[in-house]
Amino acid sequence: MLHEYRDEISILKQENAHFAKIFEKHNQLDDEIAAVDAGREHMDHFELEKLKKEKLRLKDEAYAMIMEYKKSQEG
Repeated sequence: MLHEYRDEISILKQENAHFAKIFEKHNQLDDEIAAVDAGREHMDHFELEKLKKEKLRLKDEAYAMIMEYKKSQEG
């Protein structure tokens, strides 16, 4: 997720517990979705879509936190 911001992510994971939780949950959802897509797990279409939307919401929240961090470092 957001590989171009790996330095910022590393710092935020250490300094911000909420960011670390969001990041971990996003990765967990990514693994679950990949398992379904690969056929290792089974899930109905609606539940899968729900997971994908939650993953996207977490990514958006993490991105906003990264941008806020970057802005605070510019000042």
